[in-house]
Amino acid sequence: LVLELNQVIIPTYGTVPDQQNLHTPEWADFDDKPDSLFFSDGQRRIDFVLVYEDESKKMTHKRSDRKKQKRKRQVYESNLINNGLQLEATRSVLDEKLIFVKVHAPWEVLCTYAEVMHIKLPLQPNDLKTRDSAFNWFSSLFSVDENIIKPEQEFFTAPFQKEHLSNFYIQDKDTFFNPATRSRIVHFILSRVEYATKNNVKKFGINKLLDAGIYKAAFPLHDSGFRHLSTDPDCPSERYLLYREWAHPKNIFKLQPLDFIRRYYGEKIGIYFAWLGFYTNMLIVAAVVGVGCFLYGCLTKDNCTWSQEVCDPNIGGNIIMCPQCDKVCTYWNLTITCESSKKLCIFDSFGTLVFAVFMGIWVTLFLEFWKRRQAELEYEWDTVEYLEQEEQVRPEYEARCTHVVMNEITQQEEHVPYTTCGKCIRMTFCTSAVFFWILLIIASVIGVIVYRLSVFLVFSATLSQHISGTEAIRKYLTPQTATSVTASLISFIVIMVLNVIYEKVAILITDFELPRTQTDYENSLTTKMFLFQFVNYYSSCFYIAFFKGKFVGHPGNPVYWLGKYRNEECDPGGCLLELTTQLAIIVGGKAIWNNIQEVLLPWVKNIIGRYCAAARSEKVVPRWEQDYHLQPIGKLGLFYEYLEMVIQFGFVTLFVASFPLAPLLALINNMLEIRLDAWKLTTQFRRMVPQKAQDIGAWQPIMQGIAILAVVTNAMIIAFTSDMIPRLVYYWSFSVPPYGSHSSHTMKGYINSTLSVFNISDFRNASKPFSPWFGNQTTCRQVYRDLRYPPGHQHQYEHNIYYWHVIAAKLAFIIVMEHVIYFVKFIISYTIPDVSQKTKSKVKREKYLTQKLLHENDLKVVKKTMGKIANKIIKGVDSTFRPKAE
Repeated sequence: LVLELNQVIIPTYGTVPDQQNLHTPEWADFDDKPDSLFFSDGQRRIDFVLVYEDESKKMTHKRSDRKKQKRKRQVYESNLINNGLQLEATRSVLDEKLIFVKVHAPWEVLCTYAEVMHIKLPLQPNDLKTRDSAFNWFSSLFSVDENIIKPEQEFFTAPFQKEHLSNFYIQDKDTFFNPATRSRIVHFILSRVEYATKNNVKKFGINKLLDAGIYKAAFPLHDSGFRHLSTDPDCPSERYLLYREWAHPKNIFKLQPLDFIRRYYGEKIGIYFAWLGFYTNMLIVAAVVGVGCFLYGCLTKDNCTWSQEVCDPNIGGNIIMCPQCDKVCTYWNLTITCESSKKLCIFDSFGTLVFAVFMGIWVTLFLEFWKRRQAELEYEWDTVEYLEQEEQVRPEYEARCTHVVMNEITQQEEHVPYTTCGKCIRMTFCTSAVFFWILLIIASVIGVIVYRLSVFLVFSATLSQHISGTEAIRKYLTPQTATSVTASLISFIVIMVLNVIYEKVAILITDFELPRTQTDYENSLTTKMFLFQFVNYYSSCFYIAFFKGKFVGHPGNPVYWLGKYRNEECDPGGCLLELTTQLAIIVGGKAIWNNIQEVLLPWVKNIIGRYCAAARSEKVVPRWEQDYHLQPIGKLGLFYEYLEMVIQFGFVTLFVASFPLAPLLALINNMLEIRLDAWKLTTQFRRMVPQKAQDIGAWQPIMQGIAILAVVTNAMIIAFTSDMIPRLVYYWSFSVPPYGSHSSHTMKGYINSTLSVFNISDFRNASKPFSPWFGNQTTCRQVYRDLRYPPGHQHQYEHNIYYWHVIAAKLAFIIVMEHVIYFVKFIISYTIPDVSQKTKSKVKREKYLTQKLLHENDLKVVKKTMGKIANKIIKGVDSTFRPKAE
């Protein structure tokens, strides 16, 4: 039994029977070269760094636990060496408890795993001629200086094969695999090497060792500091150049060096910044049109007849409004809403309709042109066939492959982690968990609604409204405004709290689901998180836009929530201004919160860490130790950056009819976001493991879904939330005979004709106000435009003909607007191909030349080999027929 416990199973390399047979890293002291990227011999490049705390100096664990951890680490490092990696250990300069294990992959290891991972590598320089665009002179004004960051040489590439080594463009073995590729290969090995076997279950991978605390960190090195060039003359100092020409705030109006970003950080980081830059550039057009519509609203607000009537003391001043809640609310004067009606004229104008239609078309153009740009990047960055060729199965998936099934394509047996029935059970459980959390959010939204309904009573009693009130503050601090702002703040806090909890739940659910590849894992997690975030962020906006003030009854017969809380009503001008307020609070609050969380916190942590380190020592610190004290990238990587931008994309498109300045604010935010994200990556975080990515993953279909939904939401906002359709119906039909009394089409009399009359004697005892009635009038007006017959009519308090005209016009408007925009979207999608003809030709040309090159090289080898054989045969024949020497 003791023998079995001491034996460690190492795949392919047999067993290690005891401690003495374990391979250990070389030990070396720091050579006082702070920017060195090599082992102590100055020859072998450091491709990865592992950090652990010396078990003999740990004081936080039991002795037996420390021995187990040490054993696992030693076995893991021994297996790394058995897999061909070379390790060198160096003790920390600042903290003697820390030990840094530097990892180097020799040429043979790189070649072997490059073939396993199907990594594409250069065959020969690309000789395809590129045509200069007519806009190159303009873009060059904003481009990075090519003398500082030189353009990357383009190559024809092919998946690496050791047997065809001579076919590849190898000028120097040390530079053939660039640092990003070397780190990818080493991380691939680190993720799959075992460290223990328990109950016939293999335990392996650096991620589990990090989670268990056996290692404290694992990361590739930055190549230099970001403030100064490397002291090593052979180092390109790419990090310094990235900070200077990309991340520095002075470059806010410059184009991004995408090829350079991709070379240093990998395709996954590169495609994110390419998408974010493209989205920001497209926002320029939307922002210009949005500002134009906003200015149109500002210029025409003085001609807003219905607002003038609200503010006119002879019209609005004589209109007494009914209380907005039961008992404690009082009667009030319509002129109180004068200021809000003026603001509403800016947003609720004809320009809003034009902008909503434009944004429906703009979002389609953005998505279609992004597909073309993405296809160009796939060609330039060699990811066209990435998913089919290069992407590997996740180690966590491989570890669970215990069931054998028949592959339908190859007709061979393969191992999978679960049966069909097991997969169905997992999917059912995961789907149920996601829906449970979505229902939890909906419950929180209902809670906020109940808060709005109940607190409105308090504000109505506290912020007393009197018809004769003249205080300036009452113009702005109305019960509706106070309720809306406080509810928005509470909603924002609930959103942020649920975000933190659900992130952990979503990761647990996705881990249990066990996706096969990393792309599948990220897409699954993205879908779950976005469904949650969609409900979390947008639910309150949907409530205000489409439900608030729509089902309230009338003063004599109000509708109650849960039989207790009276439904809240909109202002006389509708809920559009409140929706704008809600959007401003959520979008602004989210931007501030994200910047604090993503930028300020890492900066403060790094400052504290540097201060503590400086207080302990003034010694020269090596590059690996400097990087260790930077902040680690989270497990979700760029997920929250994508999520932040896609949520913003939703606000810009779904509710743009209520706030035409949203694209301008998004543009300003994104210009800062690009540089903040770049600054954060280059200065505050350790270097990420470079990863391949073909596209932006599940975010693409999510944005397409938002684009389709945006047409419906904006049409419904204009129809049901704004007051545009009732005004148009009044202007064209009810201002002139037979329904109106004016001789020509006009907006005069609109306010008086749309606020329904209610007899105060018809109040129920449960809702009759405590406050006394002022004057001799016996009626009041409904707050909202419910368009009902007046008291005394044979159909009193029932909807009148104006109401049904308005409903018909609203439905007709939604149908017409949707169909027109969807038709234009279809035409645009059909006429703009996803891949440009130029890119298609390049891909075909590269495939042709690559195949031709490989074929010609193989043919040369065959001819050379056959020539040698032929020469041997000829020599053999000659010797056979040559006469023997006498």
